Amino acid sequence: MEILWFLLAMCMLAAVIGPIVMRRRGGIRQVAPGSPDAADPDAYGFARQEELDVRMPGPDQDLLDVLDVVQATQDWRAAAQLLAGTPKEGEVRWQRVQAFAGAASLELARRPGAGGAWLRAWRAESPKDAGGAAVHAEFLVQQAWRSSSAGTDDFRIILEEARSVCGQAALLAPGDPVPYIVELAVARGLGYTPEQFDQLWARIIDRAPAHMGAHIAALHYHCEKWHGSREDADRFATAAAARAPQGSLLAALPLFAVYEHLPEVNLVQGFYRGLSVTRAVEGAMFAVHAARPDDPMLAHVRHLLVMFLVRMERWSEAMHQLVHIDGHVGALPWTQSPDPAAEYAVHRALAVAGYEANGGSPATLSH
Repeated sequence: MEILWFLLAMCMLAAVIGPIVMRRRGGIRQVAPGSPDAADPDAYGFARQEELDVRMPGPDQDLLDVLDVVQATQDWRAAAQLLAGTPKEGEVRWQRVQAFAGAASLELARRPGAGGAWLRAWRAESPKDAGGAAVHAEFLVQQAWRSSSAGTDDFRIILEEARSVCGQAALLAPGDPVPYIVELAVARGLGYTPEQFDQLWARIIDRAPAHMGAHIAALHYHCEKWHGSREDADRFATAAAARAPQGSLLAALPLFAVYEHLPEVNLVQGFYRGLSVTRAVEGAMFAVHAARPDDPMLAHVRHLLVMFLVRMERWSEAMHQLVHIDGHVGALPWTQSPDPAAEYAVHRALAVAGYEANGGSPATLSH
């Protein structure tokens, strides 16, 4: 009986790995690193794995400069000044709040009890600063998800504190949607009722109806693994895409819904070429082509597209997304991995190998 189970396990493993090892039109052969036949991402000007920035999905030099100053000096004032000058209703403010909170959280993880002192000083020395309150709320959310298991007492205690700080941040900046967007993660973790969630969502929509980051955060609540279902998530994403203004990346939201419901192990041949996946990918591709080049959420969509396009074996299209995002990996799906840079690098290497196996080269790839 043990032999039968072993053979079954080997068949399942082959079904998962086989499509990656061998491809159409002569196949993609696995070769040793450094082999003359190995596809080389460096030839395309891509960053080395150890150089990939895991903090952000795309470049934000002002944020990087301020983070360097804050972490070097432990003085919060540069962060407060940057957030004060960032428009409330836009996507950038939300991303910067996440980045500052994430930096403080990682500092604390590396130096327990001492890391992130600048954020504590920010709140103590300027309790009426709306940016500091928003960063503090997001910091607590990230701490809950990183340091505790969902549903435990510690998890709930931290999220209850985060909810309180969200309320403070909202009072300090009445027109700012960010405190309510932060609370979406609290709603998911604490299990808000649908009525409570709808009230929270209404506050966000009143302030920023086309906010892509808010829609992605809200989508989690509607997913099967939290408080909804696959149908609920699809309905939410499809409705948002249908009412998206021209040029909005909300047309890509159904792809995020598909991603949230991917099977943990895929044993269905052609799954990634199925109708639902193909339709969502085409919607996201349309959204990317129609979006403003400087849309701060564009990198988020491109990162997710890379994963799907690689698994669909659409090598050329994957490569054309990679040239726009390479260097940064702080986005889904890579951030779901313990090593985002390594996960991204694997998909990038597959894209390069597939592109070259089908006649592509650095000379044929337009930047």
